[in-house]
Amino acid sequence: MSAGAEGLAALRFPHSAAPSPGTAMEVAPGVRWLRMPLPFQLNHINLWLVEDGPGWAIVDTGISNAETKALWERIFATALDGKPITRLLCTHFHPDHMGLAGWLADRLGIELWTTEGEWRHARQAIADRPGTFHDELADFYRRIGFGDVEETIKVGRPQSYRSLVGPVPEHHHRLSDGMELMIGGRSWRVIIGRGHAPEHACLYCAELDLLIAGDQVLPKISPNVSLWPNASDQDPLGSFVASLGKLRAAVPGSAFVLPSHNLPFYGLHARIEQLRALHEARVAEIVIHCRTPRTGAEIVPVLFSRTLDRHQLGFAIGETMAHLARAVAAGGLARHEREDGVWLFETAA
Repeated sequence: MSAGAEGLAALRFPHSAAPSPGTAMEVAPGVRWLRMPLPFQLNHINLWLVEDGPGWAIVDTGISNAETKALWERIFATALDGKPITRLLCTHFHPDHMGLAGWLADRLGIELWTTEGEWRHARQAIADRPGTFHDELADFYRRIGFGDVEETIKVGRPQSYRSLVGPVPEHHHRLSDGMELMIGGRSWRVIIGRGHAPEHACLYCAELDLLIAGDQVLPKISPNVSLWPNASDQDPLGSFVASLGKLRAAVPGSAFVLPSHNLPFYGLHARIEQLRALHEARVAEIVIHCRTPRTGAEIVPVLFSRTLDRHQLGFAIGETMAHLARAVAAGGLARHEREDGVWLFETAA
């Protein structure tokens, strides 16, 4: 969701514009930038081609639809210098990053490289009985304090995971934290981030001083960090902030950062500190508002005062609950349950 620091990327980005869909732009030796459209307010995703010996490795895919497939076909025909695609790497399981993994693997005869956690989440989301997540979400929204649960789901989650994602490959090569992955003649270190996704893979090349950051660090917006029903991580914001510290320690502040949205940028350490401060301020604001017991539904407009569109509402609810969970874990709030099962959050004594 939204955050500040727009000037960080704009002042130091070495290019004037993003590549148009279906074209590629070189941003570093052996690294090319692609951009695919998304049908949301955040209307694009950045993808990457990394020179891999005799061909190119793809990083992330775009969502599964006819338009994105057609743009990939144009890339194959015009942007690869006649070289083949060697493999596919996906930073995490979200639809704009893994939506076409199965199609690309089949179309090109290549294999998927991703973390175990992201592959399993994608496979599970595809395999779940239709309606399973709807039922879990309905109970979750009831506990948050929404009166018309079905309408909230209809407005806040208009598209299912399946509608944006094609088949997920049955097998994958596992990326793990600290792994040194050879792509072409260069070593890329895998750095795992958490909070935005279960086991998000960032890739850092020391030779190029370049970080493919995925959604873990973005220059103009804060990555969405949501608490979802029955999540294994009940404090995703705590995990996210800890991951920022880990990324700061692992990657120099001089690195050129390739994010999945907006423009590539310099100033990684400054951006990490901005994100930390943003979330700390939000948690503190929530603690103040809960001096009188509040439901999660009552806190959503505290964090998101602007009008939210259909795609944003569900993420705003999830992000609000992540901030409430962080405040509880840090001892600033206590959570109680009303007789009707709705959660109440109150500033801790």
